[in-house]
Amino acid sequence: MAEAFKVIDADVHNEQNDSALVPYLPEPWRSRVAQSGIGYSGSGYYSHVGVMKKDAIPPGGGKAGSDPDLMIKQLIEGYNVEYCVLTGVVYNISTTHDPDYAAAICSAYNDFLIAEWLGQHRAFKGAMAVATQDPHLAAREIDRVGGHPDIVEVMISSAARSPLGQRVYHPIYEAAERNGLPVALHPGAEGGGGSTAPTAAGYPSRYIEWHTCLSQMFMAHLVSMVTEGIFEKFPRLKVVLTEGGIAWLPHLMWRLDKNYKALRASVPWLKKLPSQYIREHCYVTTQPIEEPDNPQHIVDLFNMIDAENMILYSSDYPHWDFDSPTMVLRKLTPEQRQKIFYDNAKRLYNL
Repeated sequence: MAEAFKVIDADVHNEQNDSALVPYLPEPWRSRVAQSGIGYSGSGYYSHVGVMKKDAIPPGGGKAGSDPDLMIKQLIEGYNVEYCVLTGVVYNISTTHDPDYAAAICSAYNDFLIAEWLGQHRAFKGAMAVATQDPHLAAREIDRVGGHPDIVEVMISSAARSPLGQRVYHPIYEAAERNGLPVALHPGAEGGGGSTAPTAAGYPSRYIEWHTCLSQMFMAHLVSMVTEGIFEKFPRLKVVLTEGGIAWLPHLMWRLDKNYKALRASVPWLKKLPSQYIREHCYVTTQPIEEPDNPQHIVDLFNMIDAENMILYSSDYPHWDFDSPTMVLRKLTPEQRQKIFYDNAKRLYNL
């Protein structure tokens, strides 16, 4: 039973069959997808529990998360969700090798999202997808779609060919700032296609290793973004680290600040402590929240860095590790829960 507080969900995966994008694609990509499907380069790691919740499969069949009416019933009405950010799965196209194809898939998905999802319920808000292989094409897509009133975010994959703060990616951040949109990073295909190895040590053997080590990717990208100076270059930019965990954030901020004090000459464009840029510009999402045996320990970590102002609630619906808003972070104060489950997202997404 849903609690009486309002919720904004920052990560909800709407799915679609590959054929759904065909009407939105120009040739030659239309014929390619019609014949062979999109052809994502996934991580290649097998999960014996699957990826999706079984009860999210539509009664008439299809992929879990592909039926707006079922999503409305299960998530929007089931948990008093005022808004949810539809994040899709198309960002995984960034691990493929053809930049023009990847950009075309993202454009088709964005048109599909606007035409067939965003008008279905007032709660639905969209994270437009862009591919990172060609940041200039991504910037052009942000300018094309970013002004739509129900688009609230730019989604990119955390599976990339190099750390995402490097200046080759800066056209994406410039366009996002120009359109008043935060940029979100999302995992899912680390180690696949043209992306780097999914862990700092290389390629693990099993899904449990891959899934556990995803936070390593987010740590590397965040350090890159801060030290490469994107928050000085784009001072209005906000970044959301979606589905990458939270508990690693305090020690990363402490370590980065400590190193900066001795090594600041290597990053002369920074004018503040790295942790200050993170606090002012970055958000993390709750799912998958770390779950220590003593729940108070995660609360203590949050309090060490004032994390309640940097966290957004996310359910990750309809994935297997879905987090109900009635079950997570129950040890927090009502004021902290209000910020995390509602206020922070409302302010970030200008809802």
